[in-house]
Amino acid sequence: MIVLAVLFIAWLSFRAAGAFGFDALASWRDSGRWALSAMLVFTASAHFTKVRHDLLKMVPKWVPYPDAVIFMTGVLELAGAIGILLQQTRSVAGICLCLLFMGMFVANIKAAREGLAIAGSAATPLVLRLPMQILFIWLAWWSTRR
Repeated sequence: MIVLAVLFIAWLSFRAAGAFGFDALASWRDSGRWALSAMLVFTASAHFTKVRHDLLKMVPKWVPYPDAVIFMTGVLELAGAIGILLQQTRSVAGICLCLLFMGMFVANIKAAREGLAIAGSAATPLVLRLPMQILFIWLAWWSTRR
């Protein structure tokens, strides 16, 4: 749930900056895109710290090279965080993030069903995780469309 706090605190902070004249954050859509980017940097960081051992447990057994998958999903989150901020790559990055969020949901299902701990906290129950995932997908789509 910390991820939601990061997203919404960043969104409100960026929107406040927009209200005070920072043009790049002048709309809810613009500030939402920046908040999603901040959230992605936050979540990607776990892929490169000792939390990655918890993330490895989330990878379904049928997925080959789980270590590489954890590394690559972290890289893809960082690429998406940058890609949605750049006008030239925004649209494609938004689509790619939607696909990434859908693909990673499989790991979230496994974590919830098995009651795994991530960074010392219980995995988010599916009844909450599904709406969160829908929110992330929607925000990636909405904030990157013209």
